[in-house]
Parts: sequence; C-alpha cells; structure tokens
Amino acid sequence: MFKVASIQMRHSDAESKAERIARAEQLIDKAADADVIVLPETWNVGWWSFDGWQDNSEPLNGETISRMAEKAKQVNAYILAGSIIEKAEDGSLYNTAVFLDPKGKIIATYRKVHLVGFRVHGGLDAEEKFIAKRGDKPVSVKTDLGVFGLSTCYDIRFPELYRKMAIEQGTEVFLFIAAWPMAKLDNWQTLTQARANENLCWLVSCCPAGLNRNLPYLGYSAIINPNGLITAQARTVETIVRGEIDINEVYAVRKALTALDDRVF
Repeated sequence: MFKVASIQMRHSDAESKAERIARAEQLIDKAADADVIVLPETWNVGWWSFDGWQDNSEPLNGETISRMAEKAKQVNAYILAGSIIEKAEDGSLYNTAVFLDPKGKIIATYRKVHLVGFRVHGGLDAEEKFIAKRGDKPVSVKTDLGVFGLSTCYDIRFPELYRKMAIEQGTEVFLFIAAWPMAKLDNWQTLTQARANENLCWLVSCCPAGLNRNLPYLGYSAIINPNGLITAQARTVETIVRGEIDINEVYAVRKALTALDDRVF
C-alpha cells in the first residue's frame, strides 16, 4: 500500500514559467506525505502556448527537471514531473514525461507517441504534431512500489498502447498526464475508466485546471481502481487528489476476472 498525490495545478497565462515552477514546488511541499506525486502535461509552458514551445524548451538536465529532482529528494518521493518540451541534442522537440525516484534520479522518460494536429478555421490551431516529433515506444518502469506505465493526453484514445504496457511490460499502475479540454469531459471519464478496467490496472490521471489561451482545461484528475471505479476525483479548481494504491488489488481482480488470460487475439 502506498500514497499517491495528483497535483491539479491551475494554469494562468499571466504567470511566467519561473512563477509556475516555483508554485509547483510549493504544491509538492503540500503533497509531501505521498509516496508518488504526479504533475500535469506541459504544466510549465501551457499546452496551447505553441508559440512559446521553442523558446521554453529544455534538455532533460534543464531548470525544470533539475528543480523537480531537488524536490523529489526533499520530500523523499517518486515524482512524475509532468511533461516538458524537451529539446534533444539534435534540436528536435518532444513532449516528454520525466519520472524521478526519491533520490532525484531520472528513472524513466516517455516521449509522447500520439501527437495532436488539426487546423481550426477562425479558432486556435492544435499544432503539436507540426512542432514536436513523436516518441516511438511505450515506457514502463519497475520500482519498489510497483510497475508504472507512462502515458500522455491523446494517448488515452489508443488502447493498444495500454495493452502493450499491461501485457508486455507488466504495468500495474498507469500514470496518465494530460492537458485535456473542458469540452471533452464525457470522453475523459469514459476513456480513463475503460483503460483501467480493460487492463485491470490502477490509473492515476493528472490534468490542469484554469485557462490557457482562453481555453479552459478540464481538471477532473482522478484515481481509478482496477475495476474501473473512481476512488478519488477533483473537479475544476486547483487541488491535490489524494489516495492509496494497493498493488495486491490488481492481482486479486485479475484472479476473479480472468479477462487478460481469456484474450483470443
């Protein structure tokens, strides 16, 4: 049994990147009793702030992850530091989630595989696909607490990614970070519960609240058990969603419901 905290940060375009990093540190301090702490997707920049992605991109040893690593050491917890816009050595940009252990060491990085790209006539374009490069593999990491699988936002619409993590990599807990829009609340609820339920895994989601380029983020960060039931959930304001995860529950559910063993294809 371990404690998890999903930090549903409020985004404001009036804040600078430096101010957001400092506020994330303060929120981590408030969640210091947790064993695993999760931050949202691109929280330090803003997902819709595409015109700032290049200037605010960082290498993995840049300021954002370095400061999150210090906090991991201070609070003695695993921290999924949300995702940053990673600037690779060749100059390419990636939407990269970074998982830190309690000593501040990077133990896993996941470059978002499924990128969003659409043009909106008279509206705000979703330019991720045109700015960043996509990752090419699922990522799970074994820790002394359990096996965690990493995924980001649009990934949730692709069940094969989660199946590979559960079946091929032994994932027990999905850590799912996002910058999901308010207009898609029904999709959020359905898809997150389905990914947990169909793979008989825990799922911890983390999505910001607030506005980014006048578009409202969803919030609704949650903890979902292997039966697909929500055990804790936020609404639309900044908060910390807290709960306890029992890895043994994964195997108890799988023993009672043998769906993974009964797969045909």
